[in-house]
Amino acid sequence: MSLSKRVSFWSVEEVLEWVQDQYPTHMSTLQKAIIKHAISGRALLRLKDHHLELLGVEDEEQQQEILQDILLLRVQEEINELNDLCSGEKNESDLSSSARWVVPLEAQN
Repeated sequence: MSLSKRVSFWSVEEVLEWVQDQYPTHMSTLQKAIIKHAISGRALLRLKDHHLELLGVEDEEQQQEILQDILLLRVQEEINELNDLCSGEKNESDLSSSARWVVPLEAQN
């Protein structure tokens, strides 16, 4: 699965695709839970161990594996957010440098 789309924007179908790629042997249990609870990318990023238990993942080792993978997704999401902020600051600084050439409306009268 391509991670070009931000995880927080994943649909339930995209979460299912990710789970299928990551955990093909446990797909049945997770698939039912994801569909039943409509777990989108935003919800996936918020899952904790107790949520996984409620979703039917009872094996602690499997929970830890899933949580580590979700942590990697969270880190990637944070990096994307920081990149967005940095590019936003750059765009604002570009605007402010060109703003010195704009004549205020009051001065035009």
